[in-house]
Amino acid sequence: MRAGLMSNKEANILLALEGVSKFFPVRRGVIFKSRRGELKAVDNLTCHIRKGETLGLVGESGCGKTTMGRLIMHLEEATHGTIRFGERDITHPTKAENRGLKKEMQMIFQDPVGSLNPRMTAEDIIGQPLLIHRLTATRSEYRERVADLMEMVGLHPAMAGRYPHEFSGGQRQRIGIARAISVNPRFIVCDEPVSALDVSIQAQIINLLESLQQELGLTYLFIAHDLAVVRHISDRIAVMYLGSIVEVANRSDLYGGPKHPYTRALLSAVPIPDPDAEAKREPFEIKGEVPSLENPPKGCKFHPRCPRALPDCQKEAPLLIRQGDTDHWAACHNP
Repeated sequence: MRAGLMSNKEANILLALEGVSKFFPVRRGVIFKSRRGELKAVDNLTCHIRKGETLGLVGESGCGKTTMGRLIMHLEEATHGTIRFGERDITHPTKAENRGLKKEMQMIFQDPVGSLNPRMTAEDIIGQPLLIHRLTATRSEYRERVADLMEMVGLHPAMAGRYPHEFSGGQRQRIGIARAISVNPRFIVCDEPVSALDVSIQAQIINLLESLQQELGLTYLFIAHDLAVVRHISDRIAVMYLGSIVEVANRSDLYGGPKHPYTRALLSAVPIPDPDAEAKREPFEIKGEVPSLENPPKGCKFHPRCPRALPDCQKEAPLLIRQGDTDHWAACHNP
């Protein structure tokens, strides 16, 4: 059974991706730019996110994490596969359907500077979705709603007239969060929302996201490369390699007993605060460079770098299957 496929036991699934792929054309030449191949940014990806949970998504840079988030938000269109939100197929929505989805699905971006219009005030940025979706009837109601949103994210309403350059990095990200929750969404893609911030500010933003989730009943896809941050905020964690999910498990199961060699290598690279425990820990290193998404390896994509590779790993791509009776899934011939 593949992970991500809904069953009666999974009636609380909010978002499901089934066999989703995104291929970008690779072109050569200056004038004619003829097509020479495809870059498989996301390749046959299957997973699901339950209502009210935070699914952490981790992996090396360039593995397709952000592309997955952009596919969900329809900033990119899927080449193959199906994306479902609740009971609806939202793989290729019409313009009207996409507009409606924006009220239910929002995104917090990685760069708190580039994601805010420098010519707009904080009030304009936070309030723009209110105007687009006509969620306030009067100017006073609009300003009251913006003030409430600013207070919810820890900003004083007196700052509403300031421009982005007048805020710190953490404050700018709070503006982005306020904009995302302004339309009362059900689901938010958090695309590395703290990676550009200082460590002390990261903790504040993570705590804010958790409190908003409890208060508003939000569901998150939290994309990151910092395994410590993901461990803190996530209920379940999905590990991505070369455009595919290779392991999905509850936070404690994944960190306590990873099944895929790539996951084990990622966790092995995270230092332990206890020097004695760090000295006793058996290293698990992977060698070689990450293969090209334009020409990925046959069979298991990880086999050229895997210290546990079997002959079958070079021939057949492993399916994402359940490991035992737990909610732990791994795509590995030799877990």
